[in-house]
Amino acid sequence: MKCPFCGSENTKVIDSRPVEEGGSIRRRRLCGNCQKRFTTYEKIETIPLNIIKKDKGREMYDRSKLESGILRACYKRPVSTANIQRMIDQIETELYNQEEKEISSKQVGEIVMRHLKEIDGVAYVRFASVYREFKDVDTFMDELKKLMDQ
Repeated sequence: MKCPFCGSENTKVIDSRPVEEGGSIRRRRLCGNCQKRFTTYEKIETIPLNIIKKDKGREMYDRSKLESGILRACYKRPVSTANIQRMIDQIETELYNQEEKEISSKQVGEIVMRHLKEIDGVAYVRFASVYREFKDVDTFMDELKKLMDQ
């Protein structure tokens, strides 16, 4: 790491700690040449992820789209924003841990439904009704029966 003050590469880490969000590490460094201190942040680099849509089209993964769908499902439900953000982080971790450059929207939807089912049954059914495109009341009732039998 080069010192931003004198350009020397003779620096050392004197303190490391995770940043509150947990996705990066804050490091305090000391330049061995000019003795000035500076801070750097390290973040894990993720591979770009493409989503294969139902129509076989592809688009870049967009966290805000995932968040929007989950927020709609959890609307007026007793699910805190912190829990929603934690769930989105867990879903993203699961997606990136697959180490694939492309993943189908079907896989993403199944992962989201699994997480929603654990947090709130109503939010799960709301998401499933849109995701699985329930065509009639019978299909909706079948999904509710499955949920109640568990």
